[in-house]
Amino acid sequence: MENKKVLLGMSGGVDSSVSALLLKNQGYEVIGATLELFAGSSCCNVNTYIDAKNVCNAIGIPHFTYDYKDDFRKYIIDDFINCYANCKTPNPCIECNKYMKFGFMYEKAKELGCNYIATGHYAKTEYSEEYKRWVLKKSKAGRKDQSYVLWNMPKELIEHIVFPLADFKDKEEIREIARENNLKVANKPDSEDICFVPDGNYKKFLENNSSIKPKPR
Repeated sequence: MENKKVLLGMSGGVDSSVSALLLKNQGYEVIGATLELFAGSSCCNVNTYIDAKNVCNAIGIPHFTYDYKDDFRKYIIDDFINCYANCKTPNPCIECNKYMKFGFMYEKAKELGCNYIATGHYAKTEYSEEYKRWVLKKSKAGRKDQSYVLWNMPKELIEHIVFPLADFKDKEEIREIARENNLKVANKPDSEDICFVPDGNYKKFLENNSSIKPKPR
């Protein structure tokens, strides 16, 4: 019998919350997981944990939080700082997906006996006869598609990844599902800034977290 146990990354937002509901309805044994990555970030605060846990309680699945703040500092924050120190433009979301959401989370999934991991990203996986392996593809979400920030995930993990939102075309569809199922996060706004710089002030973040200081003109 197929192992349909899945560890779902939950941010407390509507996308991952509806993903939990869809997976459960599809017959998966779902475990919700929220990764603690950076204190005070838009995706790691008290409201995040409360919202994710409340959704899991509402639909009847377990929820756990895991502390990966040291790893996030090593692989994401330090890279962000080093890029700016060397006149490069970082993309921390790509690094976070590679190391945290599709790296460490899969290791945690294996510890819990899960064969799959899932997130609320708008992306798709399928088996390619041309390449004879599982591949990452664009979802049907058009401009909302997020496959471009997932290109750097470990390729050997793709067959173990489930994207429940792959075939949805519009974010409003997701919100409507949340409303129909009385999920309190249905109208929660999207988080669009870099999670650990929620105010968008990169200069201040670099000054407070590194030795980088702006040079007078």
